[in-house]
Amino acid sequence: MNAALDIHTTVPRISRRGESLGTENAFVVLAEVNTLVRQGKDVVSFCIGQPDFPTPVNIQDAGIAAIRSGKHGYTPSAGIDELRAAAARDIGSRRGIDIAADDVVVGAGAKPFIAYTIASVTDYGAGDEVIYPVPGFPIYESQIAANGAVPVPIYLKEARDFAFDPNELEAKITPQTKLVILNTPQNPTGGILRRSDLEAIAEILLGHPHVWIFADEIYSRLSYDGEFVSLAQFPGMLEQTIISDGASKTWAMTGWRIGFIANRALAPVFTRWITNTDSCASQISQWAAVEAIDGPQDAADAMRASFLQRRDLIVRLLNDVPGFSCKTPGGAFYAWPNVTEACKLTGCADSEEFRKRLLYDAGVAVLADIHFGRRVPGDGQHIRFSYAAAPEAIQSGIGRIADFVRENSR
Repeated sequence: MNAALDIHTTVPRISRRGESLGTENAFVVLAEVNTLVRQGKDVVSFCIGQPDFPTPVNIQDAGIAAIRSGKHGYTPSAGIDELRAAAARDIGSRRGIDIAADDVVVGAGAKPFIAYTIASVTDYGAGDEVIYPVPGFPIYESQIAANGAVPVPIYLKEARDFAFDPNELEAKITPQTKLVILNTPQNPTGGILRRSDLEAIAEILLGHPHVWIFADEIYSRLSYDGEFVSLAQFPGMLEQTIISDGASKTWAMTGWRIGFIANRALAPVFTRWITNTDSCASQISQWAAVEAIDGPQDAADAMRASFLQRRDLIVRLLNDVPGFSCKTPGGAFYAWPNVTEACKLTGCADSEEFRKRLLYDAGVAVLADIHFGRRVPGDGQHIRFSYAAAPEAIQSGIGRIADFVRENSR
């Protein structure tokens, strides 16, 4: 055979890590939605968790000013001093704790710190365990597996307003536990960990000084029912707790990619991770984030007030849909209705089949519970709505769902 024609059509294999890496199904469903829209289908989408508001004008202006003034180059991997100081003041003042600028590291969004944390506190293949909430942000489980640790789910129960029983946490901690992930307010349920829950959790974790806590608090300013409370506020917890927050949700800056993390011991480790990966977050975005934190908060307050109104609207409408039961979420911008009866009414085997029929038959895009981990035993079927959508879209979308259920009930 002519050697020039003897071309291999296979490629080298990829690693187990690469093969096991999960995804965020909100983006998978969004691709489905975009395909249908390109085909001319009218779709009301509740699948992506990002504010539908523009970034406030003063923050946009700060970004433009950074460009015009030549702030185009690398920054220190940990972030510019001005943003680290602003984030430290903001994190500390809203939680009543003392955070130094040197404790803070800035990243290209808050999401990379999930991976950096797991990689920093567990060893690959050593049997190290990470306890994480289910249902929960899918990147938790994805990064636990990709980093060769053992995922240990702790279930958020509908009967507890989507919190977990602290006694269950204590039962799951072993000598191999290296990290506990907490998320409040929570994605996808909108649930919050109340002060009494966190007090009990703190008491448990004080007895396990070998365990780190990753406190995912990206929705900390979107807590509606009472004060926001962080585990880091409790005596003895600050040193063990990695506080994760950022600009994306509060100031409608998802595409600017600015997150920050606070922990004194791990800040140098996170800085090295960023040097090894991104080098640094965008300098332009960092200056915009300084303005977001230090500038006027009128726009952020108005967005929060709008989300609260939308929460009350969508919960009222969902509870009027046959077969739906929706608890009022305490924070973030997600509703997590129980659709067990709606699935039975419409002959759907589960929430994923129900989700697909809502998309293709009713023109409404939501996410199913299985996009956020395994189903909670005994808690039935759920779907997630992001109510970061205009009130008119909420009314139209829920109206379509109600019509679909009524027309297809058996």
